[in-house]
Amino acid sequence: MLPLVSHAHPDAVVAWRNGRPVSVRRFVADVRHVAARLPAGSHILNACTDRYRFAVGFAAGMVAGRISLLPSTYTPETLRHLAAFAPDTTVLTDGEHAELPLPAMPFPALLEDGAPGTQAGDDCEIPLIAAEQLVAWVFTSGSTGAPVPHRKTWGLLVTNVRAEGEALGFAPARPPTLVGTVPPQHMYGFESTVLVALQNGAAFDAGRPFYPADIVAALERAPAPAMLITTPFHLRTLLDEGIGLPPAALLVSATAPLPVDLARRAEAAFDAPLLEIYGSTETGQIATRRSASEDAWTLFPGIRLDNRDDATWASEGHIEVAVPLSDVIELCGDGRFLLKGRNADLVNIVGKRTSLGWLNQQLLTVPGVRDGAFHLPDAQAEQDAQARTVRLAAFVVAPGLDAAAVLAELRQRIDPVFLPRPLIFLDSLPRNATGKLPRATAEALLARHRAQHQAERQQERP
Repeated sequence: MLPLVSHAHPDAVVAWRNGRPVSVRRFVADVRHVAARLPAGSHILNACTDRYRFAVGFAAGMVAGRISLLPSTYTPETLRHLAAFAPDTTVLTDGEHAELPLPAMPFPALLEDGAPGTQAGDDCEIPLIAAEQLVAWVFTSGSTGAPVPHRKTWGLLVTNVRAEGEALGFAPARPPTLVGTVPPQHMYGFESTVLVALQNGAAFDAGRPFYPADIVAALERAPAPAMLITTPFHLRTLLDEGIGLPPAALLVSATAPLPVDLARRAEAAFDAPLLEIYGSTETGQIATRRSASEDAWTLFPGIRLDNRDDATWASEGHIEVAVPLSDVIELCGDGRFLLKGRNADLVNIVGKRTSLGWLNQQLLTVPGVRDGAFHLPDAQAEQDAQARTVRLAAFVVAPGLDAAAVLAELRQRIDPVFLPRPLIFLDSLPRNATGKLPRATAEALLARHRAQHQAERQQERP
């Protein structure tokens, strides 16, 4: 049996909400309050955007014996798949729910100040959860596009985030306040802003700031030591804004490769170290590195990597079943490894090899480029398969630059065979909540560009 929270005292702060501290005592009272009001059924889809409500809802589900569903997206198609996977699912939400294809339950009102169990001196019995209890299904996108479920038990989640707390240097005598720009439903946000706080005596901010000014405001109001849990996209946007930045004790980044120059800029701007986290939905977090000064990743205690069947497999530690990783990895020994790129990102053009991740880094170093991403089109790759030719596309946000200027800079950085054809200028890239540009979104952008180009050509014909 493992405790819901590990804080040493019931009056310790577990969250900050609207500038006010939330004690462990009050959190536990809210959890029991919501648990008693959950509807029948075994599954809950926790769609709460407020990080505190999400944490209460997840914990209430565990206390009531419910399993949380945590998909990476909430598209109608995904929700239909989840309804088939778990027909007794209820959506727990603090937002609009009229058009959801699943039964919805508005998040209950939290307890008022002075309610039984919320005041200093009231009894506070920390709930204990069985280590083997299945508490969540997390989902990845399979090859067919249908969500693929992965089970998460309480004991292995606790093992994972306690190891993370140690890797990030959490100090019991001075617990940090975590400010997260990533949603709590995403595996990274789930582990690194909610669970890591519950299991390491820390506190999390209930908000989810997205714009630079909001991130700065959240850090300024967060009690020291404040840690920013974010992504390369949010970091770059924040630094490019040119606004004053408050000090931070630590920066943490994940969800996409972090360019070295961006890591160094961030460390200098915040006067704080930056640690990058490596992991996946299937494995959880398994390694860290200080990206500004080292290339090798250091594994969490107990994690094992092995090369077999033309893949690198992760096992042991908090990983329930051995998992093949989607990346090209070079093992260094002593619990360290080098990341060479994602298997799905590898590009081979007339015998020359590179990765989309590396190309993206080169594009983002072009002066004047605010955002950008390369894309390997599905239809074009199939069309040119016999000719063994791949035509990459790229999307770029670069006010004040034209295609000739961007391509001229790229020729100084990459082989000409990898130059994008076409190079598509946008006002902004439609990235998702974790800063990624989903493949389906990129395909839609490219299809729209081709349609517009075809229409313009037809208009030019006599």
